[in-house]
Amino acid sequence: MIEVSSLVKRFGGYVALHGLSFAVARGAVVGFLGQNGAGKTTTLRITACFLPPTTGSVRVCGFDTVAQSLEVRRRLGYLPESVPLYLDLRVAEYLRFRARLKGVPAKDVTRAVDEAASRCLLGEVLKRPIGTLSKGFRQRVGLADAVVHRPEVLVLDEPTSGLDPTQRLEVRALIRGLGGDRTVLVSTHILPEVEAVCERVVVIHKGRVLTDRAVADLKETGRVRLRWRDAAGGPERAAEIDDAAEASRRAAEVVRGGGALLELAPVRESLESVFTRLTTEADV
Repeated sequence: MIEVSSLVKRFGGYVALHGLSFAVARGAVVGFLGQNGAGKTTTLRITACFLPPTTGSVRVCGFDTVAQSLEVRRRLGYLPESVPLYLDLRVAEYLRFRARLKGVPAKDVTRAVDEAASRCLLGEVLKRPIGTLSKGFRQRVGLADAVVHRPEVLVLDEPTSGLDPTQRLEVRALIRGLGGDRTVLVSTHILPEVEAVCERVVVIHKGRVLTDRAVADLKETGRVRLRWRDAAGGPERAAEIDDAAEASRRAAEVVRGGGALLELAPVRESLESVFTRLTTEADV
């Protein structure tokens, strides 16, 4: 649904993207990670037809973002990091206006607005001016705007930026609910958000892809943790073993010797640890 191929973007003499390539499959919710300045927002703006690439291409639902930008826009919903809203309009008025701009037929506008508002939990504020809403509700209005034309693909740039912990949980739940029947690419630097929402991550650093893997696979270290007590009792003992076969052999020895096997499990890193290690190694 999203194909990024050899993407390069230059701003004068500064190169923001260095041949970026990755793909997002239908129905997937993929996290797009990187430090500030890594090129995340630039990539998303190109994907959403706000910027042209210098070289390379992005295709959404098979359509090129430069040569076929109108076809891309019909199929894509975009939530920028700073959501541009008309603060004087009431929520329902704003969503009706945006639905018409996005090509929703007049006879379907009311139903489209009602569906988007219901999905983004905006029912209680539909008649309120956007300028009177909290930051969390404004983010929900931005999400409703992104989905009001029922796009196949959603591109979300830092959707929980500036929210308090409760508001972040609410928006994460909304994003999870929006996945499944839509393809979602979500950029964030909040790593617990990735673990809560995404099944796969693309990590970029200084405009290059560092890794593109499932979250569960990324956290695997290949090591096995073994905890046991010897047959004679005594204190609990533990070891981390690099080879799974060797760990199994050691565990079998404990059991044969009459000891108590307490744990035999893979060792996993936190996503924060993985991210720090990858970006640190890339700078060496």
